[in-house]
Amino acid sequence: MPSTGDHQAIPLGAGGPLVCFSPHDVTPSATPSGSSGARAVEPAPEPDITQPIKPPLVVILGPTASGKTNLAIYLARKLGGEIVSADSRQLYRYMDIGTAKPTPDERAAAPHHLLDIVTPDQSYTLAQYQRAAYRAISAITARRKLPLLVGGTGQYISAVIEGWGIPEVPPNRNLRAELETFAGELGAEALHDRLRKHDPEAADRIDFRNVRRVIRALEVFLETGTPITVLQRQSPPPLRILQLGLTMEREILYDRIDTRIDNMVRAGLLNEVRALLEAGYTWECPAMSGVGYAQWRGYFAGNEPEADAIAAIRRDTRAFARRQYTWFNGHAVGLQWIDMTTITPDDIVDRVENWLTEG
Repeated sequence: MPSTGDHQAIPLGAGGPLVCFSPHDVTPSATPSGSSGARAVEPAPEPDITQPIKPPLVVILGPTASGKTNLAIYLARKLGGEIVSADSRQLYRYMDIGTAKPTPDERAAAPHHLLDIVTPDQSYTLAQYQRAAYRAISAITARRKLPLLVGGTGQYISAVIEGWGIPEVPPNRNLRAELETFAGELGAEALHDRLRKHDPEAADRIDFRNVRRVIRALEVFLETGTPITVLQRQSPPPLRILQLGLTMEREILYDRIDTRIDNMVRAGLLNEVRALLEAGYTWECPAMSGVGYAQWRGYFAGNEPEADAIAAIRRDTRAFARRQYTWFNGHAVGLQWIDMTTITPDDIVDRVENWLTEG
Protein backbone atom coordinates (compact mmCIF):
# COMPACT_ATOMS: atom_id res chain seq x y z
CA MET A 1 0.00 0.00 0.00
CA PRO A 2 1.50 3.38 -0.97
CA SER A 3 2.53 5.72 1.79
CA THR A 4 -0.06 8.33 2.70
CA GLY A 5 2.18 10.61 4.67
CA ASP A 6 2.51 13.19 1.89
CA HIS A 7 -1.21 13.51 1.25
CA GLN A 8 -3.34 16.23 2.80
CA ALA A 9 -7.07 16.30 3.37
CA ILE A 10 -8.82 17.76 0.37
CA PRO A 11 -11.22 20.69 0.84
CA LEU A 12 -14.83 19.65 1.42
CA GLY A 13 -16.34 21.88 -1.21
CA ALA A 14 -16.11 22.94 -4.80
CA GLY A 15 -12.43 23.73 -4.79
CA GLY A 16 -12.50 25.56 -1.48
CA PRO A 17 -13.77 25.59 2.09
CA LEU A 18 -17.42 25.24 2.92
CA VAL A 19 -18.72 28.71 3.69
CA CYS A 20 -22.32 29.76 4.17
CA PHE A 21 -22.66 33.32 2.91
CA SER A 22 -25.26 35.93 3.76
CA PRO A 23 -25.77 39.25 1.98
CA HIS A 24 -24.09 41.02 4.90
CA ASP A 25 -20.84 39.21 4.19
CA VAL A 26 -20.33 41.15 0.95
CA THR A 27 -19.45 44.84 1.09
CA PRO A 28 -19.88 46.69 -2.23
CA SER A 29 -16.69 48.25 -3.48
CA ALA A 30 -16.81 52.08 -3.88
CA THR A 31 -14.53 54.98 -4.52
CA PRO A 32 -13.67 56.94 -1.35
CA SER A 33 -15.57 60.19 -0.99
CA GLY A 34 -13.68 63.22 -2.32
CA SER A 35 -11.43 61.33 -4.76
CA SER A 36 -11.10 63.28 -7.98
CA GLY A 37 -11.46 61.77 -11.42
CA ALA A 38 -12.62 58.45 -10.05
CA ARG A 39 -15.57 56.52 -11.46
CA ALA A 40 -18.04 54.97 -9.10
CA VAL A 41 -17.73 51.20 -8.98
CA GLU A 42 -20.90 49.14 -9.36
CA PRO A 43 -21.78 47.20 -6.20
CA ALA A 44 -20.71 43.58 -6.33
CA PRO A 45 -23.60 41.21 -6.99
CA GLU A 46 -24.88 39.44 -3.96
CA PRO A 47 -24.19 35.70 -3.82
CA ASP A 48 -27.03 33.29 -4.50
CA ILE A 49 -27.96 32.01 -1.07
CA THR A 50 -30.93 29.99 -2.29
CA GLN A 51 -28.67 27.01 -3.03
CA PRO A 52 -26.34 26.57 -0.04
CA ILE A 53 -23.38 24.28 -0.45
CA LYS A 54 -24.24 20.84 0.87
CA PRO A 55 -21.56 18.99 2.83
CA PRO A 56 -20.41 15.77 1.17
CA LEU A 57 -21.02 12.25 2.40
CA VAL A 58 -19.40 9.22 0.79
CA VAL A 59 -21.25 5.94 1.28
CA ILE A 60 -19.39 2.64 0.91
CA LEU A 61 -21.74 -0.31 0.97
CA GLY A 62 -21.74 -3.89 -0.19
CA PRO A 63 -22.24 -7.47 0.91
CA THR A 64 -20.24 -9.05 3.68
CA ALA A 65 -16.59 -9.81 2.81
CA SER A 66 -16.56 -7.45 -0.19
CA GLY A 67 -13.68 -5.35 1.18
CA LYS A 68 -15.51 -2.36 2.66
CA THR A 69 -13.32 -1.96 5.74
CA ASN A 70 -9.99 -1.97 3.92
CA LEU A 71 -11.21 0.42 1.23
CA ALA A 72 -12.77 2.79 3.76
CA ILE A 73 -9.56 3.01 5.76
CA TYR A 74 -7.56 3.62 2.59
CA LEU A 75 -9.92 6.42 1.51
CA ALA A 76 -9.95 7.93 5.00
CA ARG A 77 -6.15 8.09 5.07
CA LYS A 78 -5.86 9.49 1.57
CA LEU A 79 -8.69 12.02 1.80
CA GLY A 80 -8.72 13.06 5.43
CA GLY A 81 -11.86 11.13 6.28
CA GLU A 82 -13.53 9.55 9.29
CA ILE A 83 -15.60 6.36 9.19
CA VAL A 84 -19.17 6.03 10.50
CA SER A 85 -20.10 2.37 10.84
CA ALA A 86 -23.37 1.21 9.27
CA ASP A 87 -23.22 -2.32 10.64
CA SER A 88 -25.96 -3.45 13.02
CA ARG A 89 -23.73 -6.13 14.63
CA GLN A 90 -20.61 -4.09 15.17
CA LEU A 91 -22.60 -1.94 17.60
CA TYR A 92 -22.23 -4.67 20.22
CA ARG A 93 -19.37 -4.83 22.69
CA TYR A 94 -17.47 -8.08 23.25
CA MET A 95 -18.44 -9.34 19.80
CA ASP A 96 -15.37 -8.65 17.69
CA ILE A 97 -14.43 -11.79 15.76
CA GLY A 98 -17.85 -12.91 14.57
CA THR A 99 -18.83 -9.41 13.45
CA ALA A 100 -15.54 -8.79 11.57
CA LYS A 101 -15.19 -5.61 13.59
CA PRO A 102 -12.22 -3.39 12.66
CA THR A 103 -9.17 -4.40 14.66
CA PRO A 104 -7.38 -2.03 17.04
CA ASP A 105 -4.72 -1.45 14.38
CA GLU A 106 -7.40 -0.63 11.79
CA ARG A 107 -9.12 1.76 14.19
CA ALA A 108 -5.78 3.44 14.85
CA ALA A 109 -5.31 3.91 11.11
CA ALA A 110 -8.49 5.96 10.75
CA PRO A 111 -11.09 7.35 13.18
CA HIS A 112 -14.16 5.10 13.53
CA HIS A 113 -17.57 5.95 14.97
CA LEU A 114 -20.58 3.90 16.19
CA LEU A 115 -18.67 0.79 17.21
CA ASP A 116 -19.16 -0.86 20.63
CA ILE A 117 -22.23 1.19 21.52
CA VAL A 118 -24.30 -1.31 23.51
CA THR A 119 -23.93 -4.64 25.32
CA PRO A 120 -25.27 -7.83 23.72
CA ASP A 121 -28.38 -7.89 25.91
CA GLN A 122 -29.46 -4.38 24.92
CA SER A 123 -31.68 -3.37 22.02
CA TYR A 124 -30.69 -0.55 19.71
CA THR A 125 -33.43 0.82 17.49
CA LEU A 126 -33.19 2.09 13.95
CA ALA A 127 -34.25 5.52 15.18
CA GLN A 128 -31.41 5.54 17.72
CA TYR A 129 -28.94 4.60 15.01
CA GLN A 130 -30.20 7.26 12.61
CA ARG A 131 -29.84 10.00 15.24
CA ALA A 132 -26.37 8.84 16.24
CA ALA A 133 -25.23 8.65 12.61
CA TYR A 134 -26.46 12.17 11.87
CA ARG A 135 -24.64 13.47 14.97
CA ALA A 136 -21.42 11.74 13.92
CA ILE A 137 -21.64 13.01 10.33
CA SER A 138 -22.32 16.55 11.52
CA ALA A 139 -19.37 16.47 13.94
CA ILE A 140 -17.01 15.12 11.27
CA THR A 141 -18.10 17.83 8.83
CA ALA A 142 -17.60 20.48 11.52
CA ARG A 143 -14.00 19.26 11.88
CA ARG A 144 -13.62 19.79 8.12
CA LYS A 145 -13.11 16.07 7.55
CA LEU A 146 -14.82 13.84 5.02
CA PRO A 147 -17.51 11.56 6.52
CA LEU A 148 -17.56 8.00 5.16
CA LEU A 149 -20.69 5.97 5.92
CA VAL A 150 -19.52 2.36 5.66
CA GLY A 151 -21.33 -0.93 6.14
CA GLY A 152 -23.63 -3.63 4.91
CA THR A 153 -26.80 -3.03 6.92
CA GLY A 154 -29.13 -1.76 4.24
CA GLN A 155 -31.76 -0.37 6.60
CA TYR A 156 -29.18 1.70 8.43
CA ILE A 157 -27.80 3.20 5.23
CA SER A 158 -31.22 3.89 3.70
CA ALA A 159 -32.52 5.45 6.92
CA VAL A 160 -29.62 7.92 6.87
CA ILE A 161 -29.37 8.87 3.22
CA GLU A 162 -33.11 8.80 2.48
CA GLY A 163 -34.05 10.54 5.73
CA TRP A 164 -36.62 8.02 6.88
CA GLY A 165 -39.22 9.14 9.33
CA ILE A 166 -39.08 6.44 12.01
CA PRO A 167 -41.95 6.22 14.49
CA GLU A 168 -40.46 6.11 17.97
CA VAL A 169 -43.25 4.12 19.52
CA PRO A 170 -42.10 1.46 21.98
CA PRO A 171 -43.84 -1.93 21.82
CA ASN A 172 -47.04 -2.22 23.81
CA ARG A 173 -47.14 -5.91 24.62
CA ASN A 174 -50.71 -5.85 25.95
CA LEU A 175 -52.00 -4.09 22.85
CA ARG A 176 -50.12 -6.46 20.57
CA ALA A 177 -51.58 -9.46 22.40
CA GLU A 178 -55.06 -7.99 22.00
CA LEU A 179 -54.55 -7.47 18.26
CA GLU A 180 -53.08 -10.95 17.84
CA THR A 181 -56.14 -12.40 19.58
CA PHE A 182 -58.40 -10.33 17.30
CA ALA A 183 -56.63 -11.71 14.23
CA GLY A 184 -56.74 -15.24 15.60
CA GLU A 185 -60.48 -15.11 16.25
CA LEU A 186 -61.73 -13.06 13.28
CA GLY A 187 -58.96 -13.59 10.75
CA ALA A 188 -56.08 -11.62 9.26
CA GLU A 189 -58.35 -9.89 6.75
CA ALA A 190 -60.55 -8.52 9.52
CA LEU A 191 -57.48 -7.10 11.24
CA HIS A 192 -56.38 -5.59 7.93
CA ASP A 193 -59.83 -3.99 7.49
CA ARG A 194 -59.41 -2.44 10.93
CA LEU A 195 -56.11 -0.91 9.79
CA ARG A 196 -57.74 0.42 6.61
CA LYS A 197 -60.22 2.45 8.66
CA HIS A 198 -57.39 4.32 10.37
CA ASP A 199 -54.63 4.34 7.74
CA PRO A 200 -55.75 3.43 4.19
CA GLU A 201 -52.30 4.18 2.79
CA ALA A 202 -50.66 1.69 5.14
CA ALA A 203 -53.33 -0.88 4.32
CA ASP A 204 -52.54 -0.48 0.62
CA ARG A 205 -48.83 -1.05 1.32
CA ILE A 206 -49.11 -4.00 3.68
CA ASP A 207 -50.34 -7.43 2.61
CA PHE A 208 -53.07 -8.66 4.97
CA ARG A 209 -51.16 -11.90 5.44
CA ASN A 210 -48.26 -10.03 7.04
CA VAL A 211 -49.99 -9.89 10.41
CA ARG A 212 -46.89 -8.68 12.23
CA ARG A 213 -46.63 -5.54 10.09
CA VAL A 214 -50.38 -4.92 10.24
CA ILE A 215 -50.22 -5.08 14.03
CA ARG A 216 -47.28 -2.68 14.14
CA ALA A 217 -49.10 -0.15 11.93
CA LEU A 218 -52.20 -0.38 14.12
CA GLU A 219 -50.09 -0.13 17.25
CA VAL A 220 -48.49 3.12 16.07
CA PHE A 221 -51.85 4.67 15.24
CA LEU A 222 -53.57 3.58 18.43
CA GLU A 223 -50.65 4.80 20.57
CA THR A 224 -50.09 8.15 18.82
CA GLY A 225 -53.30 8.97 16.96
CA THR A 226 -51.18 9.52 13.84
CA PRO A 227 -51.01 7.09 10.90
CA ILE A 228 -47.68 5.31 10.54
CA THR A 229 -47.49 6.48 6.91
CA VAL A 230 -47.43 10.09 8.09
CA LEU A 231 -44.69 9.40 10.61
CA GLN A 232 -42.66 7.47 8.03
CA ARG A 233 -42.47 10.20 5.40
CA GLN A 234 -38.95 10.81 4.23
CA SER A 235 -37.00 14.03 4.62
CA PRO A 236 -33.56 13.57 2.99
CA PRO A 237 -30.71 15.23 4.89
CA PRO A 238 -29.00 18.32 3.44
CA LEU A 239 -26.01 16.36 2.19
CA ARG A 240 -24.43 15.75 -1.19
CA ILE A 241 -24.08 11.98 -1.36
CA LEU A 242 -21.86 9.67 -3.37
CA GLN A 243 -22.84 6.00 -3.08
CA LEU A 244 -20.27 3.36 -4.00
CA GLY A 245 -21.34 -0.29 -3.93
CA LEU A 246 -18.62 -2.93 -3.80
CA THR A 247 -19.28 -6.10 -5.75
CA MET A 248 -17.66 -8.99 -7.60
CA GLU A 249 -18.61 -12.26 -9.25
CA ARG A 250 -20.73 -14.31 -6.88
CA GLU A 251 -18.35 -17.29 -6.72
CA ILE A 252 -15.43 -15.00 -5.91
CA LEU A 253 -17.47 -13.44 -3.12
CA TYR A 254 -18.38 -16.86 -1.75
CA ASP A 255 -14.70 -17.85 -1.72
CA ARG A 256 -13.93 -14.66 0.21
CA ILE A 257 -16.72 -15.47 2.66
CA ASP A 258 -15.32 -18.95 3.24
CA THR A 259 -11.83 -17.57 3.78
CA ARG A 260 -13.14 -15.01 6.24
CA ILE A 261 -14.97 -17.69 8.22
CA ASP A 262 -11.84 -19.86 8.30
CA ASN A 263 -9.90 -16.90 9.66
CA MET A 264 -12.58 -16.21 12.28
CA VAL A 265 -12.42 -19.81 13.50
CA ARG A 266 -8.63 -19.66 13.72
CA ALA A 267 -8.85 -16.34 15.56
CA GLY A 268 -11.01 -17.90 18.29
CA LEU A 269 -14.66 -17.43 17.29
CA LEU A 270 -15.74 -20.46 19.32
CA ASN A 271 -14.07 -19.08 22.44
CA GLU A 272 -15.66 -15.67 21.84
CA VAL A 273 -19.12 -17.26 21.83
CA ARG A 274 -18.25 -19.32 24.93
CA ALA A 275 -17.09 -16.17 26.75
CA LEU A 276 -20.37 -14.41 25.93
CA LEU A 277 -22.39 -17.30 27.34
CA GLU A 278 -20.21 -17.50 30.44
CA ALA A 279 -20.72 -13.76 30.97
CA GLY A 280 -24.46 -14.39 31.19
CA TYR A 281 -25.57 -13.41 27.70
CA THR A 282 -28.19 -15.90 26.54
CA TRP A 283 -29.36 -17.02 23.12
CA GLU A 284 -32.41 -14.77 23.60
CA CYS A 285 -30.24 -11.62 23.64
CA PRO A 286 -30.70 -9.46 20.52
CA ALA A 287 -27.05 -9.73 19.50
CA MET A 288 -26.92 -13.52 19.73
CA SER A 289 -29.30 -13.94 16.80
CA GLY A 290 -26.65 -12.75 14.36
CA VAL A 291 -24.89 -14.90 11.78
CA GLY A 292 -21.73 -16.30 13.30
CA TYR A 293 -23.27 -16.64 16.75
CA ALA A 294 -26.72 -18.25 16.54
CA GLN A 295 -25.30 -21.22 14.61
CA TRP A 296 -23.36 -22.35 17.69
CA ARG A 297 -26.48 -22.99 19.75
CA GLY A 298 -26.68 -26.69 18.86
CA TYR A 299 -22.99 -27.17 19.59
CA PHE A 300 -23.29 -25.72 23.09
CA ALA A 301 -26.42 -27.79 23.70
CA GLY A 302 -24.37 -30.89 22.87
CA ASN A 303 -26.50 -31.71 19.83
CA GLU A 304 -24.06 -31.17 16.97
CA PRO A 305 -20.32 -31.11 16.30
CA GLU A 306 -18.23 -28.00 15.74
CA ALA A 307 -17.94 -28.77 12.01
CA ASP A 308 -21.72 -28.57 11.61
CA ALA A 309 -21.84 -25.18 13.28
CA ILE A 310 -19.12 -23.87 10.97
CA ALA A 311 -20.91 -25.29 7.93
CA ALA A 312 -24.09 -23.53 9.04
CA ILE A 313 -22.21 -20.24 9.35
CA ARG A 314 -20.94 -20.63 5.78
CA ARG A 315 -24.44 -21.39 4.48
CA ASP A 316 -26.16 -18.61 6.38
CA THR A 317 -23.49 -16.03 5.55
CA ARG A 318 -23.96 -16.70 1.83
CA ALA A 319 -27.72 -16.37 2.24
CA PHE A 320 -27.17 -13.12 4.14
CA ALA A 321 -25.04 -11.75 1.29
CA ARG A 322 -27.85 -12.53 -1.16
CA ARG A 323 -30.32 -10.64 1.02
CA GLN A 324 -27.95 -7.69 1.17
CA TYR A 325 -27.83 -7.54 -2.63
CA THR A 326 -31.62 -7.67 -2.75
CA TRP A 327 -31.89 -4.70 -0.39
CA PHE A 328 -29.24 -2.61 -2.13
CA ASN A 329 -30.73 -3.22 -5.57
CA GLY A 330 -34.12 -2.19 -4.22
CA HIS A 331 -32.67 1.12 -2.98
CA ALA A 332 -30.24 1.74 -5.80
CA VAL A 333 -31.05 5.33 -6.79
CA GLY A 334 -27.68 6.97 -7.41
CA LEU A 335 -25.74 3.85 -6.44
CA GLN A 336 -22.56 3.17 -8.44
CA TRP A 337 -21.52 -0.49 -8.37
CA ILE A 338 -17.77 -1.14 -8.49
CA ASP A 339 -16.28 -4.53 -9.32
CA MET A 340 -13.47 -4.78 -6.79
CA THR A 341 -11.58 -7.29 -8.97
CA THR A 342 -11.18 -4.81 -11.84
CA ILE A 343 -10.29 -1.55 -10.06
CA THR A 344 -7.62 -0.39 -7.63
CA PRO A 345 -8.11 1.61 -4.43
CA ASP A 346 -6.27 4.52 -6.04
CA ASP A 347 -8.77 4.49 -8.90
CA ILE A 348 -11.53 4.90 -6.34
CA VAL A 349 -9.61 7.70 -4.60
CA ASP A 350 -9.46 9.50 -7.95
CA ARG A 351 -13.18 9.00 -8.47
CA VAL A 352 -14.02 10.45 -5.06
CA GLU A 353 -11.62 13.37 -5.53
CA ASN A 354 -13.21 14.22 -8.88
CA TRP A 355 -16.68 14.06 -7.34
CA LEU A 356 -15.64 16.36 -4.51
CA THR A 357 -14.13 18.85 -6.92
CA GLU A 358 -17.24 18.85 -9.11
CA GLY A 359 -19.38 19.77 -6.11
